[in-house]
Order: sequence, then C-alpha cells, then structure tokens
Amino acid sequence: MKEVLELFDPLPPDIDLTELDTERIPTHIAVIMDGNGRWAQLHGKNRALGHKAGIEGVRSLIRTSNDLGVRYLTIFSFSTENWLRPVSEIKTLMNLFAKTMAAELDGLHEEQVRIRTIGDLSDLPSKTRTTFEKAVERTSDNQGMTLVIAVNYGSRIEIVNAARAIAQQALSGQLDEAALEALSTQDFAGYLQTANMPDPELVIRTSGEYRLSNFLLYQIAYSEFYVTSTLWPDFDKYELLRAILAFQKRDRRFGGV
Repeated sequence: MKEVLELFDPLPPDIDLTELDTERIPTHIAVIMDGNGRWAQLHGKNRALGHKAGIEGVRSLIRTSNDLGVRYLTIFSFSTENWLRPVSEIKTLMNLFAKTMAAELDGLHEEQVRIRTIGDLSDLPSKTRTTFEKAVERTSDNQGMTLVIAVNYGSRIEIVNAARAIAQQALSGQLDEAALEALSTQDFAGYLQTANMPDPELVIRTSGEYRLSNFLLYQIAYSEFYVTSTLWPDFDKYELLRAILAFQKRDRRFGGV
C-alpha cells in the first residue's frame, strides 16, 4: 500500500485510498477514449490539437495501469467507422499514431510491456502499419502488462470473420459435424482476435457517452461499465483510480443471485 500511496500523492479529497483493495485490481481493463474533439472545442483549439492533447492521457493510463498490476489494458484508438471522419483528421491521427508509438516504444519495452494490436492493419498507411508491426515484434517476449491497441477495429466484422473461419474449416473437413455441435462459447472466442486473453472485467468510457461504439461486443458480455463525463485529454491517474474503486464496489453475479 505504501507504493500505491506514493503513486497517488497528493491525493484528491474525494478519494479514500484505504478503500482500494490491491488484491482485486481488474486483470483486464478496456477503455473507450472519447472527447478529444469536444476538449479542443472547449479550449478554442482545432480537433488535431485535441488528439495531440489526448496522448498524455494515454501515457498516464498505461503507466498507472502497469504500476497497479493490471495485466491487460485495451485501448480503442481508431474504429472501422472512424474512416468516415474528414481526411485531414484521419491523416493527423495516423501520423500521431506512428510518431507516438515510435517515441514511446523504448520506454514501454524497458517496462516489459508487451504490445498487441487488434483490427485490420492492412488499411493503415504504410508508415503507421510498420510502426505498429515493429512494436509488436520487438515486445513479443516481454512478460509485463499486455497493451492491446485496437486500431481499425470493429467488433461486428471481427465476429463475422470468426464465423467465416469456422465455416471454412467445416467446409474443408477440419471441423466435422460432431465438432460443430460441441462448439462452445469459449471455443468461439478462440477465433476472435483477442484469443488467449481474458475478457475485460472493467470497461471505461470517457466524455459521458453511453454507447459501445462497436467495441469488443462479444468479449464484454459481463464486463462492468464505468462512464465518466471527463473528456479524454483530462483523464488522469486519479480518474483511473476512481473507476477501479467503483468497480470494486460492484456485486458481480454473472447472471446468478
């Protein structure tokens, strides 16, 4: 607890750190980072500067999650629907992804963070795609927290692709009728891009929006949700702590009583 106290010193008056159970830190936290554009508008800046301001929130989230012992952290960086945004904004985001990943990689590697991506990287600009691929390869043997970056990711297409893979195996004879009949929900999860990872226990969404935005629809069936009105660039280690404290007060029954 001493290390945790030092991590959150000074402590805001609304947080009682004695309520934190360090043995019940969520194993997997998933975050829908929302509000960069609104933050920029509130501060009289363009949307590009809002996205740049959001990078500090990402740094804080990764650092604090790792320090607290979170084993898996998934961040929703760019969805399949985000291609509908203005071309100039997409270009800014893709350049920002590449620049930030390159700048942060050494530090993440030193902290033994393992980087994974989910989503279709093939549609990304070559520089951005290569930067992510190099980060995944370089950190593949690390034993610390797994940072999962969802980029060009959409849960519906992920589920469709999983069903397609099962159908192709059935047609080729790799899966017979008995195997198909015995296919379980856990078996199906093995065809998703998050295979071999635990489902998120806690999903955090910033900016006060109450929607899933096509994010991990299969994986978050029994996740606990925490929505904060805080815009993403203002999300800091104390906001993460508030989310975890709220999570620890939930009675997780998984459909039982």
